[in-house]
Amino acid sequence: MRRLEPPARTALLDLGVRRQVPAGQILIHEGVRESHLVLLEEGLTKVTASVPDGRAALLSLRVGGDLMGEMSALNDKPRSATVTTCGPTVYSVISRDRFNQFLRTHPQAALELAAMVSDRLRWSNRRRIDFTSYAVKIRVARVIAELCRTHGRRSRDGVVIDVRLTQPELATICGAAETSIQKTLRELRADGLVDTDYRRITVRDLPRLRALGELDPEER
Repeated sequence: MRRLEPPARTALLDLGVRRQVPAGQILIHEGVRESHLVLLEEGLTKVTASVPDGRAALLSLRVGGDLMGEMSALNDKPRSATVTTCGPTVYSVISRDRFNQFLRTHPQAALELAAMVSDRLRWSNRRRIDFTSYAVKIRVARVIAELCRTHGRRSRDGVVIDVRLTQPELATICGAAETSIQKTLRELRADGLVDTDYRRITVRDLPRLRALGELDPEER
C-alpha cells in the first residue's frame, strides 16, 4: 500500500470484501487452486510452506499494507504457500478480475506490483546466498536485523520484535538446525546483543548486531 499514490490506494481498498478474523486463521492454503488476492489491512501473518519431512518452513512475514496471493492471480497456478494470521487481523479479499481491471486503469500500480514481486524475489535470493555463504551466527544476526527493520518497535531497552517467532520457525527462516539456533541465541545474549523472552526478541545493540551480520550501517 505504501508504494501507491493516495488515489490508487483508495481505489484498491474499495475493490475487496473486508473481513476480520482472530489469530490462527488460514487466509491462503498451500496447494489450493484459487486466484483471489488478499490485501492485509491490519495485523501480522506468517507465510509457510511444507517441506519433505512434514514440517512447515517459515518463508516470510507479512504486515498491514502487504498484498498476498499475487502469484496465483498472475499465473493461475495453485498456491505456493500458506498464510496464517498471528493475531487479530483485518483484510480484504479481491477477485482476480477486479484486480486486473484495477491494474489496467492504474498503470503506475502495475509497475509497483512488478517492483514488489521483484523485491520479494531479491529477498528470497539473498536468503539462498546467506545459507551457502555465511556461518549460522551471521545468518541469525542478519535475519534478526531484518526483522528489526520490518517488524521492530523502539523502546527504552532497544528494538523489540513483537512477532511471536518460535525457535523452530527462526531455524527454518535461517536455514539452520534448531540446536544451532539455541546455541547462537545463547551466545548473542552473552554478548549483550539480544534478550529473548517467550517468543519475543529484544535487540539491545542493533549497530553491533548489524556489524556481526556483515550488514551496512543502518540508514537513519
